[in-house]
Amino acid sequence: MELNLIRNYRNWRRYRDTVSELNRLSNRELSDLGIARGDIRYIAKTSI
Repeated sequence: MELNLIRNYRNWRRYRDTVSELNRLSNRELSDLGIARGDIRYIAKTSI
């Protein structure tokens, strides 16, 4: 149980950090990476 809690917290932090980093990029930078701004949450979720 405790290990699941720690793992879930780490996954949530990784998700949040990924969303934050991608949101800091300009539309041009996201476009260069092939990412639409609306896809950021999905991409962050799949990166966990």
